[in-house]
Amino acid sequence: MIIDRLLGIVDILDFHERNFKMKPAEIQKVLAGCELFKGLDPSEVKNIAKMCRVNTFKTGALVYQQGDFGENIYIIAKGQVVLERTVDMESREGRVIIATLGKGRVFGCWSTLLDEPHIMMLRTFCQTPATILVLNGAQLREGMISDARLGFNVMEKLCFLLRERIQSAYGAMERM
Repeated sequence: MIIDRLLGIVDILDFHERNFKMKPAEIQKVLAGCELFKGLDPSEVKNIAKMCRVNTFKTGALVYQQGDFGENIYIIAKGQVVLERTVDMESREGRVIIATLGKGRVFGCWSTLLDEPHIMMLRTFCQTPATILVLNGAQLREGMISDARLGFNVMEKLCFLLRERIQSAYGAMERM
């Protein structure tokens, strides 16, 4: 377990280039088109964009490991990401792909929007080179609390998103 964690850290260091530069207008365009923020007022998107940092990942790079502490929400600007869950099947361990996500799709730690600590339930890695916006959930929560309209709109979108992810998880379990 410790060796796996260390190898995961090495993978992240080997394949992950932090703080890739994107213009603010490009970040806003990605956010305005993503499933969580589509339809928000441009001024709301602009404020959310200020909270984002941009990371790039090479093919095979881990975004996070199952079991990691979660505090961020991730928005795919470019590339494809696989959401995979490792399950204990008594006599063996299996991996199940929950979804493959592309541009405009969102993944990560939703619990931070509720001000709850969370352990990541999936391993997430890049199927192709990817540019990903990273948004701290606690920062977004603060913005949602201070602007009730924004908070309602984001939570409504989140409900639809989570419904889709739960359906994907059920579908993955049926294929096992």
